[in-house]
Amino acid sequence: MAEITENFPDIFTPEATADLWARLDKLTPETPALWGKMRVDQMLAHACTPYEQALGHRNDGPNPVMKLMLRLFYKKPMTNTKPYSRNLPTAPSFIVADRREFEKEKARLKDLIQQTEKKGKDFFNGKKQLTLGALNVEEWNNLLYKHTDHHLRQFGV
Repeated sequence: MAEITENFPDIFTPEATADLWARLDKLTPETPALWGKMRVDQMLAHACTPYEQALGHRNDGPNPVMKLMLRLFYKKPMTNTKPYSRNLPTAPSFIVADRREFEKEKARLKDLIQQTEKKGKDFFNGKKQLTLGALNVEEWNNLLYKHTDHHLRQFGV
């Protein structure tokens, strides 16, 4: 597992993709959560959401009032290098209530991580995030890596 230092690994590199894939490959359909309510298959589907939004596959952001509140009060905590705390509330569009096929969701998440790497920094620099508005490359990197890392740690990998 990559160590988190002052900065997260660069998700736009093959090394970060390989590290995340290796961590994903340690999961099994029976891997228990160390905290939270999601099962591992639900977590994998949930972890796909920010990548799908970033890549333009989803556009189900919050209502305008909630968007403003999140942008004003949560942009920095969501895009800085401080790891997320356990048991944070989940945005409604990120909730996965039904069970999913473990292998399918793992493959989907791996594909989205690789698509993000391949799109690269130029694609993401200044790109708008559905809730937070335009982000620079570092903010995109932190947002995507931090969320994925948080949930992999939730399942002990």
